[in-house]
Amino acid sequence: MSSHLSPAQRRLRYLRDRDVQYAALVTILVGFFSAGLVWLGYLIHVWRIAARSPLAPPRRMTVLVFGQRLGRDQPQPDYRHRLRRALELLRHEQADQLLLLGGRSGGSCSEAQAGLAWLRQQGLPAAAPVELEQDSVDSLENLRHARRLLQAQSSAGELPAVALVTSRYHLARCLLLARRLGFNSVPIAAEPALPRHPRYAGLLLMEATYLMWIDIGLRWARLTGRQRMTERIS
Repeated sequence: MSSHLSPAQRRLRYLRDRDVQYAALVTILVGFFSAGLVWLGYLIHVWRIAARSPLAPPRRMTVLVFGQRLGRDQPQPDYRHRLRRALELLRHEQADQLLLLGGRSGGSCSEAQAGLAWLRQQGLPAAAPVELEQDSVDSLENLRHARRLLQAQSSAGELPAVALVTSRYHLARCLLLARRLGFNSVPIAAEPALPRHPRYAGLLLMEATYLMWIDIGLRWARLTGRQRMTERIS
């Protein structure tokens, strides 16, 4: 039933969840009583990963490409950077396969479908090893469904090492979630270098807040024995 909800309805349901609200309250209190120093630590962490992540994995890997909300059913600039990076990895034989992540986020097609169409326009070979994951609308769901698809491809249900391709501002959160879900993963930056403009600075600030919310919430849940909360990201 949840798969028929719109992205806005899913976000609203998520924000109404008691575990999510509890994690937000704990995060706010930690930020307040630390005079913002804890949040600053997360910001530095997000910036370091954004600035220092490589453009290619150390060896051939399965490449997970995170989607982004479409504009008139077309990939927007950040998403195109991610797709372009993935195509480069494939052309340089640094990818065993590409797994495009992303369901419908308001358009008539999924983010993964739009990504595949764009790649084909850029010369993606018809025989290229590309899979689509079209059931998710956020990074956690992206990774959960990717895990299921990859386990189904293995006779032993094992997960391959994966390269996480996404925008630099988004890498720290994806890396945290992937490791929490059991992936052996490395971050791969979509952009050649860290962009230096106000919009990107705002995205880094927002990501630091998301990361703190997730991480502090999980740490507190483990400390207090709130198993339901910890199981949300597992």
